[in-house]
Amino acid sequence: MKLEPYVLVDTTPFSASREQVVEQRGQPLKELRNSVGLNELDYGSVVFRFQDSGGLEEISMRAPVVYIGNVDVPFAGLETFVWAEDESAFERAGFIVSPKFGLAFDPSCPTWVTALAAHCIDTWRAI
Repeated sequence: MKLEPYVLVDTTPFSASREQVVEQRGQPLKELRNSVGLNELDYGSVVFRFQDSGGLEEISMRAPVVYIGNVDVPFAGLETFVWAEDESAFERAGFIVSPKFGLAFDPSCPTWVTALAAHCIDTWRAI
């Protein structure tokens, strides 16, 4: 995962619409509404979640390595990296959430990392 926090994941900007994601990637393997009311486009190794208004909320993907700027962080070291580099990081519902890096992940669910839209941090804090 190449991450520019709150701006870009790989080649997909957080400003992308559902239509733009489908145009770029084709039809998803599955489309569903998840338990927190987001609309998911599931491509297997990457899942895009949108609000009803169309805003892109989250991009979850298998990420054996997260590339943040000039730093390459293997998933196995992501927890240590986040705790060391983001003093605002916190835990919620088994996930480590990093406001500095705009991501959330469950250390016990190897290689899945979720990049977050900026406004999502308050939602995670409220859990």
